[in-house]
Amino acid sequence: MSKNTLYPIFLKAHELNFLLIGGGFVGTEKLSFLLKSSPEAQVTAVSKEFNSEFLELAESAANVTLIQDVYHEKYLGGKHIVIAATNFPEINRQIHDEAKERYILVNVADTPELCDFYLGGIVTKGNLKIAISTNGKSPTTAKRLRQLLEEVLPEEVDDLLENLNAYRDTLKGDFEYKVKAMNEITGLLVEKGKV
Repeated sequence: MSKNTLYPIFLKAHELNFLLIGGGFVGTEKLSFLLKSSPEAQVTAVSKEFNSEFLELAESAANVTLIQDVYHEKYLGGKHIVIAATNFPEINRQIHDEAKERYILVNVADTPELCDFYLGGIVTKGNLKIAISTNGKSPTTAKRLRQLLEEVLPEEVDDLLENLNAYRDTLKGDFEYKVKAMNEITGLLVEKGKV
């Protein structure tokens, strides 16, 4: 049985510079996902043409810069993360190779072997964010699990987080004591078979 060995992290996307190459359906999907999860992400989008949905999405976000041009390696300058979403496998491969030469993290849409990371399903309820990964095997399954969790997690979960944070701030003692106290109170949230 295979195992998912991906290392999950949550990036402060508003502090990073993203480059998205491709302005078609897949590019629109990638931009939508990025802005939904991180509305303040700094994105430069490069494409010879942008579809109307892409343009509408980009115009609704002040932090998206559009460059109508073919891909050129000069666009990698100053970028931290690159997403290649063109309709041309040879261009996507070029983007991957040139990004890797510069030690830039890259995701090539629908090409797991050319990805340093995957864009999984994301559930957000206020301050709670849950990422779902299928190790690139089934993005549709991640989507369905996201929909399920969005439905079953109550909106009030953010109030709970705020209250737990306030409680944590009142705790006196060393780190070990605080961890023990937080483990005890949060242990009450989950009983065997119940959430």
